[in-house]
Amino acid sequence: MTIAAVETQPQLRVVAVGHVDHGKSTMIGRLLHDTGNLPDGKVEELTAASVRRGDTFEWSFALDAMQSERDQAVTIDTTRIWLRTPTRDVVLIDAPGHEEFLRNMVTGASDADAALLLVDAHDGLGEQTRRHVRVLELIGVTHAVVAINKMDRVGYDRARYDAIRRELEQLLEHAGVRPLAFVPTCARDGENLVSIAPAMPWYDGPTVLAAMLAVPPASAARGDGFRLAVQGVVRRDLRRIVVGRVENGTVTVGDRLAAMPGGRIARVAAIASFPETHKTEASAGESIGLEFEGRSFIDRGDVLADVQSPPALTDRFRARLLWLGRAPLRVGDGLRMRYGTRAVAVTVATLDRVLDIGSLDRGGGNEARTNDIADVSFACAETLPIDPVSAHPGLARFVLLDGVDIVAGGTILEALAPERAARSNVVPVAHLLSAGDRRRRGGHRGVVVWLTGLPASGKSTIAMELERRLVEHGASAYVLDGDNVRAGLCSDLGFSREDRIENVRRVGAVAALFADAGTIAIAAFISPYRAGRHAAREATGDDFHEIYIKADADACEARDPKGHYRKARAGELPDFTGITGDYEVPLDPELTLDTTVLSIEASVETLFSYVLRISEVDHTR
Repeated sequence: MTIAAVETQPQLRVVAVGHVDHGKSTMIGRLLHDTGNLPDGKVEELTAASVRRGDTFEWSFALDAMQSERDQAVTIDTTRIWLRTPTRDVVLIDAPGHEEFLRNMVTGASDADAALLLVDAHDGLGEQTRRHVRVLELIGVTHAVVAINKMDRVGYDRARYDAIRRELEQLLEHAGVRPLAFVPTCARDGENLVSIAPAMPWYDGPTVLAAMLAVPPASAARGDGFRLAVQGVVRRDLRRIVVGRVENGTVTVGDRLAAMPGGRIARVAAIASFPETHKTEASAGESIGLEFEGRSFIDRGDVLADVQSPPALTDRFRARLLWLGRAPLRVGDGLRMRYGTRAVAVTVATLDRVLDIGSLDRGGGNEARTNDIADVSFACAETLPIDPVSAHPGLARFVLLDGVDIVAGGTILEALAPERAARSNVVPVAHLLSAGDRRRRGGHRGVVVWLTGLPASGKSTIAMELERRLVEHGASAYVLDGDNVRAGLCSDLGFSREDRIENVRRVGAVAALFADAGTIAIAAFISPYRAGRHAAREATGDDFHEIYIKADADACEARDPKGHYRKARAGELPDFTGITGDYEVPLDPELTLDTTVLSIEASVETLFSYVLRISEVDHTR
């Protein structure tokens, strides 16, 4: 019978690590059984399967879902398991212990709140255990429950337990990991997992389960202030709900939060959680939805922070990482970083120190090789909200990718002075004409009208016709079109995700200048990524208007005026948006024009009326 969870404390994520064959999977399987978290009949089913295979039943079979894992008797990927208790929900992460699968351990443990570290009482500490403790230090896990397992192999000898404990205390102290308990166990027989074992009367500490449930909640993080990494925005009727997990602090209805890196301030109107519908307050560890007063341009990848203690904004930071790539890491290498819920291009600026994880020798070096730990400084392609691991461990963890391959995992040590600010002493010169002066001279406000949608959705056609009608009406208007800009301003850019975002950033900056000059800037760009469109919006501010030219890929391919879809189908245009390239649909555009329903003429008329209104065209001129 499964124990029903009572949500009295925030969810806890615990990664189980240790040397191969020290009993991690066995311990988790037995914990599931002894807490009533295995489905009825599961043990009988696994026992019968073991008999058919000619194997002896093992508790690890409850976790080893992959056939290859049972054949090799070793966990080769991370497995996440819900352990529900009457006081707290625990997510157990069974991370691989074999050296060959160190990569999976890094990524599997990257969001853990604490560790369950296992050491075989007979074999003692091995090199893998030392490496795993280093990884816990690397990814910022600061609490651990230590299980000295297989005590039956040493006759439940207290002296052996004490010797291993002393050695582990030194290792953990050096790594900055606080041991909450050292529990002597026999996972196979369930001794000291959920209830105290009579075989070890000399032990008077907590069980493994009790020690895990006593791990301090995330609200006890070392940094000050509220933090939430936005995972996405969902719509419910006309409401926009920003969803994510509270990493630190508390949020209350009425609080003013800053959405970083943009820095826009929004006031919390409502808090939603599940299964509750509404609440007035939420704390670290809770997954919630936030509604804000008025229109809020908050998107996936943003970090919400209280306005009194926001994260640093910079495009440079120093980090410690475990390098997993086959090729060495060198200064100048370009990679992609997943950080919180963001993804950004980074470049290795300096390689400061390298540690060989096998020998644990420290030293300098011009490169980091596979399984080396390195202190590195990075330059980013965009400004990021940066919190160090010493203040906010949950938001200081990242992984690096080379293409689609994960090549490193690490933590941010500190923010560095922004390179863009340090590059030059840029002092913008104030214009002698105000926005009001330009409006009176031109007869309307300067705005940016940003048309986004799939190729062949009708963006350019609508934009050019809109421009013509506005000029005929006496307004100053100009179209910035994707292909035209690619021929000049952005001729140096390709079509990778990073280049597409940079293309949109540049155009957004130019469009903002047009609007500042009092012109109606009409931008017609696929602009497939929300991050790029968000950057364009930030350049202009409130005078930016996103117009979604809606048409599905089938309708666009049927039109195909430039033959691009045909070329993409033939493999001549890789990563073509609508075929093999992604398009992130706008979450909250100011206006949507469905060109599979509306004619071009009707679309232009609707947009023309909208632009006349937002630009406040003077009809008396």
